[in-house]
Amino acid sequence: MAKSLTKVKVVAAATVLIMGVSACGNAENAGNAGTNAGGNAAAGAGNANAAKETYQIEVLSQLANFAGTQGGWYGKVLKDKFGLEMNITAPNLAGGAAKFATLMASGDLGDLVVFGNDGQEYRDAIKAGLLLDWTKDGLLEKYGKDILANVPQAIEKNKQNFGDGKAVFGVGHDASNMPSGPSEGNTMTYQIDMRWDLYQKLGNPKMTEMEDILPVLKKMQELEPKSDSGKPTYGLSLWGDWDGNYMTLAKQPGTIYGYDISDGFNQGTLLEISANEEKYQGILEDNSYYLRSLKFYYDANKMGLLDPDSMTQKFDDVVNKYKDGQVLFSWFPWQDSAYNTPNHTDAGKGFEMVGIGAQKIYSYGYSPFGGNRVWAIGAKAKHPERIMEFINWLYTPEGMMTTLDGPEGLTWEMKDGKAALTDFGKKALRDTSQQVPAEFGGGTYKDGAAQINNTTLKTTTTNPNTGEPYDWNMWSSVLKDNPNPVDKSWREATGALTPKELLTKNNQIAVNNAVSSTEAPAVMDTMLSQKLSQVGAVIKEYSWKMIYANDDAQYDQLKKEMIKKAKGLGYDEIIDWTVVQTKKVFELRKQS
Repeated sequence: MAKSLTKVKVVAAATVLIMGVSACGNAENAGNAGTNAGGNAAAGAGNANAAKETYQIEVLSQLANFAGTQGGWYGKVLKDKFGLEMNITAPNLAGGAAKFATLMASGDLGDLVVFGNDGQEYRDAIKAGLLLDWTKDGLLEKYGKDILANVPQAIEKNKQNFGDGKAVFGVGHDASNMPSGPSEGNTMTYQIDMRWDLYQKLGNPKMTEMEDILPVLKKMQELEPKSDSGKPTYGLSLWGDWDGNYMTLAKQPGTIYGYDISDGFNQGTLLEISANEEKYQGILEDNSYYLRSLKFYYDANKMGLLDPDSMTQKFDDVVNKYKDGQVLFSWFPWQDSAYNTPNHTDAGKGFEMVGIGAQKIYSYGYSPFGGNRVWAIGAKAKHPERIMEFINWLYTPEGMMTTLDGPEGLTWEMKDGKAALTDFGKKALRDTSQQVPAEFGGGTYKDGAAQINNTTLKTTTTNPNTGEPYDWNMWSSVLKDNPNPVDKSWREATGALTPKELLTKNNQIAVNNAVSSTEAPAVMDTMLSQKLSQVGAVIKEYSWKMIYANDDAQYDQLKKEMIKKAKGLGYDEIIDWTVVQTKKVFELRKQS
């Protein structure tokens, strides 16, 4: 369903025209041709740069969880190929919005700038003249050929939304030239995963609704009351350091039914929006998925299934508990890997998707327009062409494979036209503490990984050189290579190779119909934004209190107080504003 670039009409179904949205279409043929040709051109340019004087660039990434010089194997690739060294500043780690404001006031955001979303800070940077226009001196046309070939609609979206149809100040993440459909890999972003070995011991009990999960978890807890180190096990272990304007982990159950509040875990405007239907509900409405989730967690706590540390611990603390086998359930399949180590899986222990009958899991879908995390170049960059060459390389098969899967020859190699992991890759991509040989940069594999923490093409996009996705987990050579006992058991029981395959076969995925517009996503005015912060603070505080209520009477009283206080601070006004933007999205869906 390709669209004319002069009539760009596609955004993320849940929240376009609302700050924090991602965005459908198919430019596959053009993208593949450009990728092959442009990739070779970029490689040539990179080799030329390697002979130049090393250029150290300042990178400001609002997404990075690392500050300092990019080193290790990726640092070596950048230096050898482009003559680049990167010093990364990460506001996430120190200062946050205040740190960014200080840099704004200095008049220099650095050479390469990565924004966490295309909201007010990105717009302010453009207005202040701190970002380079990629059309200046033909920069994009000369040095960004693969970007233009693979994701032209992402460039056009930025031009229309933020450059008055003339200038281009950046490009959004996760763009793809794939046909519309589920964009996730082998697993979904959200799933219902449990300790598969314990689930089987219980006889694979049937679960229809989310509430059916708790009795099953209780029986699992009784089967395995102690972790590897002898600590008590829990069905659920939560954390609060991801909370934004609501309790983030109380939005996850809604995604199992095809609703999401936003496409970023720290964004959101308090409205649950269906991926593929014209339906929405405020999170404090009766029977909202959010309130249903709070009741779910409250009931779990009454049953002794909720980790008592949930209110005070951080995400890293929970990861350690998964490693130890203290937690029996997960909403996030990527979290399973903390427990699914070779020691556990070889012993037949591990997490797998279990699911419920009523599930219709939210998928963000492919988008040629890209998401809201933006790659940009600082206006004062001394050599913007070399930075553009690097960004362009990230849109080539070589750049994608290297950044995502590691260097060819170290972690992977080509066999019969397909990519396959090396012996080192099989270890390092699953256990990133592996030591990298000195000729590839040394250090641990994890320390050498790309630290900017943003994507260009959606990683499940097909690599034209292999005919398979860029994500190594989806390679046929990996899927068919001696599955561990847990994966083998799950496949035999379900008749599917991956959770995504099973969900697709059972029609249990709700795909977000990506849409975009020549109109930039709406941003709340200052007054309404302040109200959102105040309302959000109340919702977060009371959500956690409700989960740990002493009894039903206290739970109900706290719920009434939360709703009353939130409404008194402007909850209804926030919902009304968001509904207006959401209805615009629904209209755009009809035209996509």
